[in-house]
Amino acid sequence: MTSSEEHHPPQHVAIIMDGNNRYAKAHGLPTGGGHIAGKDNLDPLVEHCMDIGIRALTVFAFSSENWQRPANEVALLMKLLEQTVHDQLPRMLRHQISLRFIGDRSTLTPHLRAIMQDAEEQTAHFTKMSLVIAISYGGQWDIVNACRQVAKQVEEGALTADAITQDDFARHLSLSDLPAVDMLIRTGGDYRISNFLLWQCAYAELFFTETLWPDFKAAELDQMIDIFMGRERRFGKTSEQLLGLSF
Repeated sequence: MTSSEEHHPPQHVAIIMDGNNRYAKAHGLPTGGGHIAGKDNLDPLVEHCMDIGIRALTVFAFSSENWQRPANEVALLMKLLEQTVHDQLPRMLRHQISLRFIGDRSTLTPHLRAIMQDAEEQTAHFTKMSLVIAISYGGQWDIVNACRQVAKQVEEGALTADAITQDDFARHLSLSDLPAVDMLIRTGGDYRISNFLLWQCAYAELFFTETLWPDFKAAELDQMIDIFMGRERRFGKTSEQLLGLSF
């Protein structure tokens, strides 16, 4: 690393918010207590990301695989997701943050879908920052859904198979209008990305922490950002190319 290299803060941070149930067990909380603590932990981190200039924060709230959890836990999570929308909307309006949702909405109740759509419409014109909540989302679902959209274009004659480019495909993926994910953070101690933003995280810097999500605070995020800014992101090039050197 030389002094001539530029260090850019991340524009788009994605977080797999893991560890709520273990937090509840460690603190003797009742069923669902960890999820409630996790919901409450999101608020200060959103405001901190806004304060330090992050353009987009995407959080994994409920995966397409989470439907396999016990019915009572799923019901609680759906209730908390609804409460999260109600809690976040006034904050989004006050701070001029766009609130968005990604995932398979067909699996959600009409009531929850309506609440999500209303929140999106009320904040769609804000450009200061985007908070994206992934609900019933999976990276494989996202890619298959994009394939369907491209296939439909081919079927309708608007596009030929040989003419399909990466950009054509990417336009049909979630978050296509936002910067690619720079940092992917997973709390809770596991070392996997769990089907989250598979395409969008192609060049993301990965960060894993033992800290459980309800204990993850702005100070630890800042430490990760400091490490991120010290990394050389080559995107397939050599260090010399990044420095503008030729040999």
